[in-house]
Amino acid sequence: MQHQMYYKMDQIYIEHKETLASLKPRFRRDFMDEIDWEEPLLFILGSRGVGKTTLILQYIKEKFGTASTALYISMDDLALANLSLLDIAKTHAQKGGTHLFVDEIHKYQNWSQELKNIRDKIKELKVVASGSSILDIQKGNADLSRRSVVYNLQGLSFREYVNIELKLKLPIISLKDIIRDHEIIAPQLLEHFKPLQHFPSYLKYGYFPFYLEGTKNYHHKLGNVLNVVLEQDMALIESVDLTKIPKIRKLIYLLSTQVPYQPNITKLAEALETDRITLLNYLNSLQKASVLTLVRLNGKIYTQLTKPDKIYLQNTNLLYLTQSNVNIGTIRETFFANQLGIKHQLTLAHQGDFMVNDAYTFEVGGAGKSFHQIAGIKNSYLAIDEMPLGFKNRIPLWLFGFMY
Repeated sequence: MQHQMYYKMDQIYIEHKETLASLKPRFRRDFMDEIDWEEPLLFILGSRGVGKTTLILQYIKEKFGTASTALYISMDDLALANLSLLDIAKTHAQKGGTHLFVDEIHKYQNWSQELKNIRDKIKELKVVASGSSILDIQKGNADLSRRSVVYNLQGLSFREYVNIELKLKLPIISLKDIIRDHEIIAPQLLEHFKPLQHFPSYLKYGYFPFYLEGTKNYHHKLGNVLNVVLEQDMALIESVDLTKIPKIRKLIYLLSTQVPYQPNITKLAEALETDRITLLNYLNSLQKASVLTLVRLNGKIYTQLTKPDKIYLQNTNLLYLTQSNVNIGTIRETFFANQLGIKHQLTLAHQGDFMVNDAYTFEVGGAGKSFHQIAGIKNSYLAIDEMPLGFKNRIPLWLFGFMY
């Protein structure tokens, strides 16, 4: 039995080396340096298509080269179907392995218990697991939240997109610096590129790294990604009945044609022929899956079964799945909500569009937007599209794409 396991492991190591050899990425994400890879157990979660697998393989190649101390496996590999994760980890450690990288962890039925066992029984082995953004580590059967660190990988920011396209190394800029110093920062950036030349293409197809494979079929591929999220991830992790997936697909379509949508939950439930609680559960699952962003009114207390005050698609690229002429106001607000919501608390303002960190009020609009709606409000700003440079409290919208 042991001999047979060693033979299978040899095949897995060969596959590992072949996977690394075929890796030819065109860029490196700064997020790689934010991760403490030496944690005993860490999770990298993110929606499909954001580049989790590439990130992990790049790190292995940089850190370990062709050394067999690191091993990459993917739990959707049929070759692993009859092997337990614990047995793979044990054998890898016995062969001198120090790091195990497990991709698509949510495809493995007993993932939480086995990861707990590996963590407790093979203490010398460091494990990195990646999976769907829907995965709730705290919901696993075993208590992994105390034993692990979780990182969330997002799609490309506008900054990353520009760096890839123009082979630049433009820096991350904090929200505080953008608000305080945008009149200094924006002209410095304009010395390297023309933001308004690249911003429209980013909004249409720059969020997911697979745009590098070509933009002609980009939205077709994005539609396929969305289908996998619905038909596999939500069915597997959220236990959504497969027969209900067409209703969820219809829900996304209805929202995409009306976003930013102030939902009438009763009417929406009627349109889907479902009940209010089921609909709210769908909305929350789609937010976990990085398909929707649910925004609440500032100052209100909410539970999972309280209706959101506004619903956005999670990123602007998704808006183009169902329509070619998307409302420009929708695009602007969706971009702002997407880029600000990653590192900051985002709520709806009672006056204006958004409150950020309970401190800053923002109104989002085009070059003709005035302060009328947020006049007299302390720490209020306009995020203005179609402007390369800002002035005082008028900040260029594109600059908010430089926060990660």
